[in-house]
Amino acid sequence: MKKEHIFFIFILFLTFLSMYLLYQILSPFLTSIIWAIFLALIFYPLFKKLQRILKKKGILSALIMTLFVLSVILLPFSLLMASLAVEVVEVYHQAQEMMETGQVQIYLEKIRELPILKWILVRLNPYIDLSQIDPINFLMKNLKQVSTFLFNQTTKILKGLSTFVVGFFFTLLSLYYLFKDGDHLFARLKEIIPLPLKERDLLLRRFKDMIYATIYGGIFIAIIQGILGGLCFWVLGISSPVFWGTAMAFLSFIPIGGTALVWGPASIFLLIQGAFLKGFILLGFGVLVISMVDNLLRPFLISTKTKIHPLLLFFAVLGGIEAFGLIGLVAGPLIATLFLTLIEIYIQGIK
Repeated sequence: MKKEHIFFIFILFLTFLSMYLLYQILSPFLTSIIWAIFLALIFYPLFKKLQRILKKKGILSALIMTLFVLSVILLPFSLLMASLAVEVVEVYHQAQEMMETGQVQIYLEKIRELPILKWILVRLNPYIDLSQIDPINFLMKNLKQVSTFLFNQTTKILKGLSTFVVGFFFTLLSLYYLFKDGDHLFARLKEIIPLPLKERDLLLRRFKDMIYATIYGGIFIAIIQGILGGLCFWVLGISSPVFWGTAMAFLSFIPIGGTALVWGPASIFLLIQGAFLKGFILLGFGVLVISMVDNLLRPFLISTKTKIHPLLLFFAVLGGIEAFGLIGLVAGPLIATLFLTLIEIYIQGIK
């Protein structure tokens, strides 16, 4: 074996070894770094305008922009969580009071008188002894168990909150340097990609289009779902429709539950109170309209911008969420984009 071949193999081995060790070093912070990259891409056009206003003062512009992102994300989120906590405690006390005063028993009797429920109970009676089921004792027992569980989980909740705060700090730190050195880092990234200029620009353009379509599409869908949910609450006469609409907009980014974490319990609470029409309207509107907005609009909005088939994007989003969590909303479509772009480059190369 020639000396040049040995040297090449040695360098290749060291390269892959250093990449693996670097991954091990950065792996605890990868989530924070990825979120910082996404936030930098969202706010980078605004950062460039600020930089022009401040006459290319990069450090000051990056600092102001990072503080702006902090205020845009942290303040609304903190106010929403504080208000949501107050609302949850209030609903909990109302439910407990209704059980203790016997109001829940009255509402359950009204629910049992519904024709459709009577029909279901008649069909189930040969298979299940419904006379042995006591819903009041069941609800009271589980309510007490939930209270005990929440008390025991306080330490875990505080630990999770501290982890979130630390991760958010690393995100802001990374975001500052991405603003400050973004142009230089992007130029270095373009140099590292081992592709000809034309194919490299194609790959980066597809990535940029996919990220923008995914992020801005997600924000647009969150606004639509928040407006629809708030309007439904307002029409049905439910208190604080603006607050609950805002909560649904924020919760729409959560893969599991999402907006259903608001309209689901609200519809159940209306049914328990005896407002059957309102409860069923809210439940139907939540399932058929609010939830379907995300399933139908997200693949359409992204595919329109990126020219990728909606069915592939649909499975890429779901698979990305399953594999990577919330970041999978962007990571899944990006991986699909990388695969399709490389296939396109290969096809162009063999023609």
